[in-house]
Amino acid sequence: MSAIATTLTKNRASLGKAILSSPIIGPLAALLLACIFFAVMTPNFMTGPNFSLIMQQVMVVGVLAIGQTLVILTAGIDLSNGAVMALSGVLMASLAAQHHLNPVLAILLGIGIAVIFGAVNGGLLTGINLPPFIVTLGTYSIAYALTRIYTTATIDKLPKELTALGSTFNIGGTEITFGTLLMLLLYVITWFALKYTKAGRSVFAVGDNPEAARLAGIKTNRVLIGVYTVAAFTYGIAALLLVSRTGVGDPNAGATANMDSITAVVVGGTSMFGGRGSIVGTFIGALIVGVFRNGLQLMGVPAIYQVLITGVLVIAAVSIDQLTHRNKR
Repeated sequence: MSAIATTLTKNRASLGKAILSSPIIGPLAALLLACIFFAVMTPNFMTGPNFSLIMQQVMVVGVLAIGQTLVILTAGIDLSNGAVMALSGVLMASLAAQHHLNPVLAILLGIGIAVIFGAVNGGLLTGINLPPFIVTLGTYSIAYALTRIYTTATIDKLPKELTALGSTFNIGGTEITFGTLLMLLLYVITWFALKYTKAGRSVFAVGDNPEAARLAGIKTNRVLIGVYTVAAFTYGIAALLLVSRTGVGDPNAGATANMDSITAVVVGGTSMFGGRGSIVGTFIGALIVGVFRNGLQLMGVPAIYQVLITGVLVIAAVSIDQLTHRNKR
């Protein structure tokens, strides 16, 4: 009996250690503390409609952050995602509303443009061996310029197919958008792919040690091109969600989306050094940013202080990651 008790004690200790060492524990604790704080400070925070609003507010950045997570897991970064999203959204809105193209085809073409940018990012990164920062900074500028060359005016009067994901259904008196469900579905699919597929494990391997991954038989260039292309696909989906939520194609959209998506990823515990992180952590990170901004807004705190606090969160998260990485060396 004593041997069984000893084994159970060791198993509990191992389980407890594994839980505490999980990269999502810190972000989850921060999210819970933030919710408790704002629930005490403002009575309107802990309501179904307000939580639905938070989900709608993080919906677009949350989907952008999925792609950004894949990129950062490979020790890269994508500065172009917000501009690519804006270009994709403007194109699908313009083609459907102004050129009367079939709305479904317009959506596919808009997403296709985003995917092309992703393939270009991956191709330049692997073909010429350019740093991800430089490549995506360049494609950011290209997408930004193309958007404004195409149009500087907001495009409205969109067909219902482009705004369908902004529609809501009622659960217990709370209105929930179909776009929120799509975001959650994308997180589930990405979680499954990273955890249970060979391609997902390859992403972690390339980010952790690309040379070791290559020697193990992983085609690292193919993985990187695939990651940037799939990430860009999520930017196209984010463009559709943005158009659905706002009801317009806005060339000025996504101005800070690249920074917002990076914030969600690093606050969620994914290492900027690559090879370590969790898509669940990214979702929690996006919620943390959304909860802080929503709570501070309910408290009447000016928007500039919301940006300030977001910056503090980023520095704190990256500093913890840096110290952890240094201690493991």
